[in-house]
Amino acid sequence: MSSDSLPSSVRIREVGPRDGFQNEPERIDTADKVRLIDALARTGLKRIEVASFVRPDVIPQLADGDEVLAAIDVPDDVQLQVLLPNARGLERALEVRDRFHGVGVFLSGSESHNRANINRSVEESLTGLEALIPRVREAGLRCAATVSVAFGCPYEGEVPRERVFGIVDRLVAAGAQEIGFGDTTGMANPLQVRGYFAEALQRFPDVELTAHFHNTRGQGLANVLAALEAGVTSFESSFGELGGCPVPKGATGNIASEDLISMLHEMGVDTGVSLDALIDAARMVQEVLGRPLGSHTIVAGPVAWGERVA
Repeated sequence: MSSDSLPSSVRIREVGPRDGFQNEPERIDTADKVRLIDALARTGLKRIEVASFVRPDVIPQLADGDEVLAAIDVPDDVQLQVLLPNARGLERALEVRDRFHGVGVFLSGSESHNRANINRSVEESLTGLEALIPRVREAGLRCAATVSVAFGCPYEGEVPRERVFGIVDRLVAAGAQEIGFGDTTGMANPLQVRGYFAEALQRFPDVELTAHFHNTRGQGLANVLAALEAGVTSFESSFGELGGCPVPKGATGNIASEDLISMLHEMGVDTGVSLDALIDAARMVQEVLGRPLGSHTIVAGPVAWGERVA
């Protein structure tokens, strides 16, 4: 039974086909990517980030984004998103504009992480996005902007909340319709998260706020619960607990979509997703990669109340 303090339903964006695949040491075959995305799109997930239009020499694992978009076959009600690093990426993406519905853009909340990740200052990134986001909107695309290391930076430590909110003010003014707060290297804790989103929801009432947690230190689902208690209804996750952050080392994967949805369903929070179908998709990617993944639900399966465990 759902607690009165929790939302009755939430929206989940599956980011494994982008955030997950880009962190794999080897390229995944395009045909396998298409098969996995098609499977995810039939689990009940309505939001999937499927590709990134970055330079192929920077992230070769995602060099086939246009091929993937051309080949996937997803239900009409599934909203597809691609990630854009800059204006050149937008130009490439617009060549296949009819194959997706929205774009994600990003920058870091700290100078050190932003420079390590994209070799720009925060101000340079913001100025670029203030020019890019209106072009995205003019193309009829939805724009979601994420602030990475919003809860803490591995290089600088605490990232002041007011600094992050100042960045968000400018992103919203530029036209971003959704703001993601990224715990990019898994430094957030539940008490911090609850207070953070309680303030953010008051300050940005007209923008969709999304929580993006990593499970680097095992606190990912605890942070989800804290965000739920604050009123957050939008989350990002990755099947199989794939993903991470290219910088620094040790920043392991996103929270597993199947672990997230299992917990939500047990608490009476509706996701619209078939957990059995999602577990099947996560097991498929595990077979494609040829190694066990970090998800607990891949191993344990759904909670089966009343069934005897041998």
